[in-house]
Amino acid sequence: MNKEILVIDDNPDIRFLICKILKDKFYNVRSAANFDQAKIEINKKLPDLAIIDIKLDKGDKDGIDLLKLIMSIDKTVPIIMISGHANVQLAVEAIRLGAYEFVEKPFSTEKLLNYVSRGLEASELKREKENIENKLFYSFDLIGNSPQILNLKKNIVKIATAESRILITGLTGTGKELIARKIHKNSSRSNSPFIVLNAALLQEKRYEKELFGEEFSDGNISYGILEKANKGTLLIDEVSEIPLDIQANILRVLIDQKFKRINGKKDISVNIRIISSTSKNLKNLVDIGKFREDLYHRLNVVPIEIPPLKSRTQDIPLLVEYFKKKIAEINGVPVININVNNDLLFTYDWPGNIRELRNLIERVTILSVNENQADTNKLLSDILNNSYDQDIAESDFSKTMSHSLKEARELFEKKYLINQLKKSHGNISKTADRIGMERSALHRKLKTLGIKGLN
Repeated sequence: MNKEILVIDDNPDIRFLICKILKDKFYNVRSAANFDQAKIEINKKLPDLAIIDIKLDKGDKDGIDLLKLIMSIDKTVPIIMISGHANVQLAVEAIRLGAYEFVEKPFSTEKLLNYVSRGLEASELKREKENIENKLFYSFDLIGNSPQILNLKKNIVKIATAESRILITGLTGTGKELIARKIHKNSSRSNSPFIVLNAALLQEKRYEKELFGEEFSDGNISYGILEKANKGTLLIDEVSEIPLDIQANILRVLIDQKFKRINGKKDISVNIRIISSTSKNLKNLVDIGKFREDLYHRLNVVPIEIPPLKSRTQDIPLLVEYFKKKIAEINGVPVININVNNDLLFTYDWPGNIRELRNLIERVTILSVNENQADTNKLLSDILNNSYDQDIAESDFSKTMSHSLKEARELFEKKYLINQLKKSHGNISKTADRIGMERSALHRKLKTLGIKGLN
């Protein structure tokens, strides 16, 4: 299918010339002479690329306003700005606002076509990358045959077909967003937007603007997340981080299904399915007054709890096989050979859960290009061993600062010996050999520290 290009220039001769150049190369071309005409064309259908003259004579809005408009709708659309009154400041401003390229008049046919070709290619690559990443999101949560994951798969099918609000809880890196995307994909809203609001990353003073959008005196509109998610699904990630006063505004939207933009006068009606996620205990936050109880009950209609990776280690071989193939595909490198029976994969605590495992496989994949299997598995073991040591050092340091030297030493020894026992699958003799200690002495130490067995 031929790419569609929108040409906006108030000079009819230049507009005609650019259109002819593009049509000769079999592009589908639309054109407009000013901001208003261009806005009509954009509302009909967003082009694959736009060529915009900065100075438009008629009306009080110029090419920069059109650039802002398209960027507010879709930042992946490449925009080539052209001008006969170019200066460095203007060019820098256009690029800062999201323009792909800035071209000064007069320009050669070859130069223009080169920019168009490169802009479309860059946009295509960006979309392909997003598609690959989305495929990873959509299928990731299906990996696993543990009872917890089989039950989760079954519940996703049931939940997806309903319209109920969902609260997903789980530790960092367990895949909360991935589960939300899977629910959306299997719902009746799958062809509508899936929008993510990361409440932990948003500055407090920007919440209202991000949620509700804003109307400006010149007639421009900045659309908020609620409008962008209309008829689709909105995931509020780390919902516990939303300030209390904003929680009240969100509650009102849930009740009324409408809101006003900042500086707006009319109500905007929306139909959105809300999925929330958190790594914290919202009920505890309600009890101490840091989260509204009425909002909690409206969000927590259908709860989903995702188990940590360390509680379903039987899924690790499947996850490793899946990730090594996906990561090789994304990075264009060979699939690496990993020994999925490596003891360290099963005894490590995985504080970063699935995300940490994925990052580990990606790191080993990139560093193992042109290496043999033995080197690859040694690298994986070295990384996990270093992670053990770092985990012990970081966690115990923060925990022991308030203890006496004797207490701190005992806490460290207990953590260290538990980890060493995990590495040896609870075998006392192997653990003693590993740490260079007599078996009888290790038995006494374990008894002294109150270590009776492994969970």
